[in-house]
Amino acid sequence: NNTHLHVTDISGSETISKVTGGMMTKSDRLKPTPNVAMGIAKQISEDCKAKEINCLYVKLRAAGGHNGPMTSGPGAQAAIRILTRSGLKLGRIEDVTPVP
Repeated sequence: NNTHLHVTDISGSETISKVTGGMMTKSDRLKPTPNVAMGIAKQISEDCKAKEINCLYVKLRAAGGHNGPMTSGPGAQAAIRILTRSGLKLGRIEDVTPVP
């Protein structure tokens, strides 16, 4: 029950920016909420603009597996909405939830 946004280069080997719900709030019950996800996305967009990145590929991942939910949490749509409103272009949005 947390929200993670992780920006890497196209190969995935170099981390450009990483922000989690715990970095925005200290309350465990607020980590997966849309409000925290919007704050995380705003911080990610500022980091990307500072490093002159203007296009992103988005991969959504839920817990998945045998007992986990197969749908993304409530913060996923809010984060994507803020990323697009901040001026970043989203090339592709794909779901990479592990399936048992």
